Amino acid sequence: MSIPQAKQMRRAYGFDEVAIVPGDVTVNPALTETSFRLGELEFPLPILAAAMDAVVDPRFAASFAKVGGLPVLNLEGVQTRYEQPDAVLEEIAAAPPDKATVLLQRAYAEPIQTKLIGERIREIQQSGTICAVSCTPVNTKQFAPLAKEAGVDIFVIQSTVTSARHISTSAKGLVFPELVEAMAPVPVVVGNTVGYSACKELMETGIAAVLVGIGPGSACTSREVLGIGVPQVTATMDCALARDQYYRESGRYVPIITDGGIRSGGDFCKAFASGADAVMLGSILAACEEASGRGHHWGMATPHADLPRGVRVSVGVGTTLQKVLFGPTSRTDGTENLLGALRTAMGMCGVRTIRDFQKVELMVAPAIKTEGKQIQMAQR
Repeated sequence: MSIPQAKQMRRAYGFDEVAIVPGDVTVNPALTETSFRLGELEFPLPILAAAMDAVVDPRFAASFAKVGGLPVLNLEGVQTRYEQPDAVLEEIAAAPPDKATVLLQRAYAEPIQTKLIGERIREIQQSGTICAVSCTPVNTKQFAPLAKEAGVDIFVIQSTVTSARHISTSAKGLVFPELVEAMAPVPVVVGNTVGYSACKELMETGIAAVLVGIGPGSACTSREVLGIGVPQVTATMDCALARDQYYRESGRYVPIITDGGIRSGGDFCKAFASGADAVMLGSILAACEEASGRGHHWGMATPHADLPRGVRVSVGVGTTLQKVLFGPTSRTDGTENLLGALRTAMGMCGVRTIRDFQKVELMVAPAIKTEGKQIQMAQR
């Protein structure tokens, strides 16, 4: 009797399972270039600050933009629900762990005040910095025109899974080519996705960049609640293939941004070696003194009224934006001086640009973090 073939599965890899292979030539890290281009805008740092209330508020946005990164403000968070959001953030930070989710649900049940969208955008721009904002697809048709009118520089559409084709109950769903045309010249960034075909279809709609990652964030529980996700190295590599193929077909380069799962300089470097043009950081930045979460971090889906897919996590307030990005640091866990780590890794691989770093060799290496480290592990 022949046995029917079972569903086939391919192996996927996360940051802990791969290693970057050094090059045959080395380069002085000072000679490396790490800038990131999005549309006509260029940023010295290839880093976006996640559109989460525990990370970005107008004050943090100004600080992060001034050092060369791209902060993204959440248009569906406390900044647009409350005239004075600091009191709400204090209450969320003070809540005991078993009450945090209920408190978040209650805080986010307050209606969004559309007048605050323009006010927050102008508040950020008054500091002389570029302003990027984010909302979910369901609110995009309403919020995008308001953001453009207020002078926003970059508009991000973000949900757990976003695709170019969506079957909707509405008469006409969100059509990305029409949105891109309506928002021009403002670049439109869309996420999140993890697959080759879904990513390429998004790029074909005319958007300016794609966010990659479903469920790897430290505060996200989508993988546990829904069982959906792809480890970040494989997700980034698949989407990088889509980017490169689309570029060959169209001549238009659409950067991909790895979003979530980055806990250290090693993960940070591996994201670029997997094919990322930039990364979006959340929990690492939430631990900075400048962040708005008061030592806590929670995802955008945490306050969902019916099916929370996140949890408030404690990250503490133990560093600064300067140290996380540029050092100097005395920490040995890779959570500070991310740019120093990236430049050093690029130098060891003999490359000067991120585009070249995307081409370096990666090796499957499940023992990369444990080999020879018995003494370290025993002393933890």
